[in-house]
Order: sequence, then C-alpha cells, then structure tokens
Amino acid sequence: MSVNKAILVGRLGRDPETRYTSGGQAVANFTLATDETYKDRAGERQKRTEWHRIVLWGKLAEITQQYLKKGMLVYIEGRIQTRQWEDKRDGQKRSTTEIVANVMRMLTSRAEGAAAGAGGGAGASSGAPSHSRSADAEFESGPMPDESAAGPEISDEDIPF
Repeated sequence: MSVNKAILVGRLGRDPETRYTSGGQAVANFTLATDETYKDRAGERQKRTEWHRIVLWGKLAEITQQYLKKGMLVYIEGRIQTRQWEDKRDGQKRSTTEIVANVMRMLTSRAEGAAAGAGGGAGASSGAPSHSRSADAEFESGPMPDESAAGPEISDEDIPF
C-alpha cells in the first residue's frame, strides 16, 4: 500500500489562472506560500517560505477562479505529481512538481479576500465553506479528462456561501 497526499495551509501568491481543455474541462493554477519559523544556531528567529504550485480541475477550478484572490488563506488537500516535458524553445527537458488538489477550503472570508486582493491583510474565518471533488472526478495521470467528466454547469445557487 502507498499514500500520496499533501495537506497545505497557506496564502495565494497570485490570482488563480483558469484555462479550459479542448473538451471544455476547467483547469485552475496558482502558487501557494507556506511559512516555517525556526531558530538558527545563533538563536535568531528565521522565517523560510516554501512555494507550491497548485492545480485544480473541473468545478473546483471554476469555484477557485470565482472566489480566490492573491493573499487569501486557504486549506488545500491533494496529491503530489511531477510532470516532465520538452521545452519547445530550446529542446531542454523540464519538470515541475505540483499539488493536484481535490479539496479546497477558504480560510479567509470573502470580505477579507477582497481586502487581500487589494493588497490588505487577511485573517482567518472559522465558518468558511469547503469544496471537494468526488473520487469519480479525480484526475488521473495521462490524457486530459473528457468533457463528460466535467459535470453539470455551475451557477451562483450551487455555491453554499
């Protein structure tokens, strides 16, 4: 048995960018910053920031695009995935490691998120909603999912907040 699961709580480094596959499936990307504070050998407090690439698919991608902004605090659950490709410009092999999320929980309220998007601070909100995909919609490595996996259209009435 093996487990591939990542759980992150951090702030968006940029607004989500959403694209659509040729089959109409939404794919959202953003970066997430997590911080670690520690004391060095001299006893001085140090802060280290780790950046993570986050990928969300389908309805979760559309919700992300609609409600998340740079600076917002979010909880992400997903799996770690490494992709490789050949750069078209110079022919070099490239790779990236990303978190393919299947759960996203906003920890910043929408009002605080508007302030975060405008460059202000953001705090935590305990009543924030969570969103996740079913296991059926889980992204498999290999070819892009077809349009039938995207599910029904999303409207504001589908959002529980």
